[in-house]
Amino acid sequence: MIRFSQFSLMRGTKPLFDKADATVNPGEKVGLVGPNGAGKTSLFSLLLGELHPDGGDIDFPAGWRISHVAQETPALDRPALEYAIDGDTHLRKLEAELARLEAIPQDAASGMRIAELHTALADAGAYTVRSRAEQLLVGLGFSAEEMKRSVATFSGGWRMRLNLAQALMCPSDLLLLDEPTNHLDLDAILWLEDWLKRYAGTLVVISHDRDFLDGIASVILHIDDGKLKRYAGNYSAFERQRAEQLALMQGMIEKQAKRRAHLEAYISRFRYKATKARQAQSRIKALEKMEALAPLREASAFTFDFFEPESSPNPLLVMDGVTAGYTNRDENGDTVSTAPIVSDIQFALQTGERIGLLGVNGAGKSTFIKTVAGELSPLSGVFTTGKGLKIGYFAQHQVEMLRNDESPLWHLMKIAPDTREQELRNFLGRFHFHGDMATSPVAPFSGGEKARLALALIVWQRPNLLLLDEPTNHLDLDMREALTEALAQYEGTLLLVSHDRHLLRATTDRFHIVSDGRLREFDGDLDDYRNWLFATRLAKTEAEKQDGASDKPDKPLDRKEQKRLEAEERQRLSALKKPLEKRIGWLETEIGKLNDRKTAIDRQLADSAIYEQANKDKLRQLLADQVECTKRLAACEEEWLEKQDELEKVLAS
Repeated sequence: MIRFSQFSLMRGTKPLFDKADATVNPGEKVGLVGPNGAGKTSLFSLLLGELHPDGGDIDFPAGWRISHVAQETPALDRPALEYAIDGDTHLRKLEAELARLEAIPQDAASGMRIAELHTALADAGAYTVRSRAEQLLVGLGFSAEEMKRSVATFSGGWRMRLNLAQALMCPSDLLLLDEPTNHLDLDAILWLEDWLKRYAGTLVVISHDRDFLDGIASVILHIDDGKLKRYAGNYSAFERQRAEQLALMQGMIEKQAKRRAHLEAYISRFRYKATKARQAQSRIKALEKMEALAPLREASAFTFDFFEPESSPNPLLVMDGVTAGYTNRDENGDTVSTAPIVSDIQFALQTGERIGLLGVNGAGKSTFIKTVAGELSPLSGVFTTGKGLKIGYFAQHQVEMLRNDESPLWHLMKIAPDTREQELRNFLGRFHFHGDMATSPVAPFSGGEKARLALALIVWQRPNLLLLDEPTNHLDLDMREALTEALAQYEGTLLLVSHDRHLLRATTDRFHIVSDGRLREFDGDLDDYRNWLFATRLAKTEAEKQDGASDKPDKPLDRKEQKRLEAEERQRLSALKKPLEKRIGWLETEIGKLNDRKTAIDRQLADSAIYEQANKDKLRQLLADQVECTKRLAACEEEWLEKQDELEKVLAS
């Protein structure tokens, strides 16, 4: 259990926490929420021992193993897979000690320690660690080839994924995750959500993704005005309870204000009247004792809206057999080669359509968006745009292209040079760039503030087609909600890539998916996409068959045809089951034999006579046999688990 008892914390002259109390029970999954700057990350630092409270106590079991995501990743010349396994520091320590002992001459004590280490390694999962690490990295979007690449070859975002993999590899009693979805695509977020649901320890997570919090959190800790308030349930339940409390508090404040006004009016009328003096004095005392209720502090209600487009062609654009990809050029600008990413695109965008773009990481969503935006030229095919098409394109690289040495006002004047400065200032004020902030350099702005500025520049231009590629990166919950409401009311056409499921559900009408180098309409919602995604990850061949079948129109089947198809399905399942069942049977027999052999070896190693000088060669042979037997046993057990999983998938299909 984690117990926060009357703890206080100052950061400089600012009080972050003031006599805060809260309790987190073992095994609970806690979402930690609050406005930016409220102290969420500082609370993590307190739990990690990097900060100490200025008052009060924070207690949890001393023996708890804590895992968290490192914020720095050195440019190591170490394979990504090995780097992920490094997260299990206990396992690595055992491996290092074993390597050290095996490199020196062995005596009875070292031989016994080697045997103990092999047992400890088996208990620590040493013989399945690679497969577990591979599963983690696949879930986080790494291919088999990328796992072999050195850490130094990855970008900052992908290194953060490796740090997340390290945190998940580490056996822990308390897992602290600070914005774990920031560098993940939707497919990786769905996988992480599923993994965290099965996590057995205590989880505390900071996130601005409300669907992610809804999916995993059973408790919400809300930081408000230096206090910690515990709410049962997920984020949606927290919002309902919070709204009810605010409404109740508002009623109490209004009731108290009326009571105060009544007392003050009575006192003013009768305090100097002899016959009423005693009653007036009693009301003065009642007024003095009345504890003033704190005024409601409304959350920063940031809102904005998109201007209505001035005009809109229909259709806005048509792609006929377009291939989207990249062109490699030499130093003279001549084409050397092309890299097609999405081929044979048949796509038309009508006025008013609102489309969400789905697909696993690296499938080509951003490539397609860039082609629509005109940042990439089609490699082939015909791409036609309607007259008067006006695109508003938001992507992370455009945020990074902002001039750090210039101000928000300067950026807006670049696209509106003929507009009065006061009008531009008023517009920027709607996006919370007030006063000096409107004329201050962008460099010290947070990622969320820069994203807000990039959105403001798009809004000013009144686009009739919005292309948004992960617009919620670096945005807090309030800003995400403001963007969601603005997009829901936007009267133009929308094409959206986002890992924020709440945003996708609230602002799009249908989905397209980029998969296997093709773009097609996705017939389903986000829950269907989740099912498709996990089927693709876990049973790619079967998923492809089902996916191919789903493109065919459904036709009514007569009884005879239905029976024929059912018989074919039984034959297919039987053909898939038999080799798996046969292999599982052989593995079970082999595991029994290996267990018997390992027991016999352990019995001999338990005899002190084996460590005498005369039995040195026999001891060395027994230790080698033990290592070989343990490895084979682990390999057989791992394969047995894999075959059982495959069999379960066949039976479930």
